[in-house]
Amino acid sequence: MRYIRYAFLAALAVVLVTVALANRDVVVLHLLPADLASLTGLSLTLSLPMFVVIFGAIVAGLLIGFVWEYMREYKHRSAASGHKREKEKLAREVDKLKTAKAKSEGDEVLALLEH
Repeated sequence: MRYIRYAFLAALAVVLVTVALANRDVVVLHLLPADLASLTGLSLTLSLPMFVVIFGAIVAGLLIGFVWEYMREYKHRSAASGHKREKEKLAREVDKLKTAKAKSEGDEVLALLEH
């Protein structure tokens, strides 16, 4: 299984390096369209190689997806936490009842075996 993972990572690295080498041309990124930039006075531009833009978009998409899923699954994590607390509370109550039952029957050997 380890070798399959290494083979996959090597293939992925080859693909990423190939994409980076094929997209080395510099592109200019504008914050706003030209007309809107002249209207607002904000004309921020960046000159980056195209592969940086591509990889940056992929990373940004992954981060947005992870945050979206984290927020979407909050209710499930909250419910699981509540169920865990309830299970621990009930387990403590069962232990307490077993101890009380053993003491009421007066059999000290059974009480010791329960612990």
